[in-house]
Amino acid sequence: MKKEASAIENGSHFPHYLHELSEEDEKRLEKLFKQLDANGDGRIDVQDLSESLKRMGVHQLPGHAEKFIERSDQNQSGDLTLAEFVHYVIEHEKKLRLVFSSLDHNKDGRLDLDEIYSSLHKLGLKITRGEARKLLERMDKDGTLVINFGEWRDYLLFHPSSELHDILQYWRHSTYLDIGEDLNVPDDFSAAELQQGLWWRHLLAGGVAGAVSRTATAPLDRLKVFLQVHGKSHFSSIKHCLRHMLNEGGVRSLWRGNGINVLKIAPESALKFMAYEYAKRALRGERPREISIYERFAAGSFAGGFSQTVIYPMEVLKTRLALRRTGQYKGMVDAAMKIYNAEGMRAFYKGYIPNLLGIIPYAGIDLCVYETLKKRYLRNHDETEDPGVMVLLACGTVSSTCGQIASYPLALVRTRLQAAAVLQQQAGGVDPATLNMRTLFRSIVRQEGFLGLYRGIAPNFLKVAPAVSISYVVYEKCRTALGVTMT
Repeated sequence: MKKEASAIENGSHFPHYLHELSEEDEKRLEKLFKQLDANGDGRIDVQDLSESLKRMGVHQLPGHAEKFIERSDQNQSGDLTLAEFVHYVIEHEKKLRLVFSSLDHNKDGRLDLDEIYSSLHKLGLKITRGEARKLLERMDKDGTLVINFGEWRDYLLFHPSSELHDILQYWRHSTYLDIGEDLNVPDDFSAAELQQGLWWRHLLAGGVAGAVSRTATAPLDRLKVFLQVHGKSHFSSIKHCLRHMLNEGGVRSLWRGNGINVLKIAPESALKFMAYEYAKRALRGERPREISIYERFAAGSFAGGFSQTVIYPMEVLKTRLALRRTGQYKGMVDAAMKIYNAEGMRAFYKGYIPNLLGIIPYAGIDLCVYETLKKRYLRNHDETEDPGVMVLLACGTVSSTCGQIASYPLALVRTRLQAAAVLQQQAGGVDPATLNMRTLFRSIVRQEGFLGLYRGIAPNFLKVAPAVSISYVVYEKCRTALGVTMT
């Protein structure tokens, strides 16, 4: 009764659990509460929980401590009393037991490798047998490769969700990156995020992050476009090209084309998201399941192709604005009108074919390398380790770089086709109407060699590190302000 009185004094509405518990559970939860109460004040706040879980070596992801407190804080005080903690844990354990029972096929009270592997596959959660074993090993305290409910409960007790899909994501997750490229595979969103409408907040946070990142690295992007279009015939080095741009238009000219590059983030992200969700539903069919990496690649390629088809005129406009001379256009609308009047609507789809073809190697290699690096990390680290921010950023940077290397020749040809009319006006070159992807490939290799297909890739690589860092930091700040956590 003393415990009940104490709970009521602390402002809790849930004292009944304290006398309904068995003596064993009562001692277990009281001991756990004291372990989590880092400063010993009889309450657990976010700082207490984060510090204690870290000290205990408990696996946690960004935002999980906050979410745990939020879901268990019944009186909205920002911290937990013993009664609130006990109430939430007991309710959470009930849900975890239901999930455990659904996986326990032979109802012997234990889960083995075959049960975990077959159950997850039946639920559409596609993981390899090796991943299932690794997941089992992370929960298995006694090394028997069989887990009881106690081991299952202790591993997942502080995860703020009891949904099986979220539990798997707790163990295996990814992050958001935007390095200013146009061919990124869209992000996956959980069912809860889709139902609650949180996906638009992720997209908004990503859009703001992309805008800041692209603006910060715009000079390198314009430098890349100049080197792609003009090659070594005009500029002997990056320094020579940069000096030309500064002499022609001053420091402000380094950001030419950035306005349209930022403006196209919103429609491109929205179209890509909608097309990706549609493709996933089509591939998934009637059964609710997680799509495989190959299906995700196909869905991502389709989404990238669809969004690029719709917004491609903005891509052409971006290239032309980046290459413009001082005073040539008054702005985006003026540039669009002048290009249309001089060259017709077809000008806005110059380079469309190599751009579309470039999606496949970029998306495929980017996705496969990222997943491979992340799985390699998980295989080689112990059960308490999670691929943290720096690991995920490193995986994303390496995978994106590999994707760029594979697709860069197509990106270069695309940019030159987009700028063919500019070259014709400036140097009396080949008639743009007769220029196509095949003849341009031959011409570049013949005149500049194989390395000519990678002209301008140096500034492209230089912008990856700052773009990834800026994008991630801004995204984190924005998604925190919008009240969403990383999936």
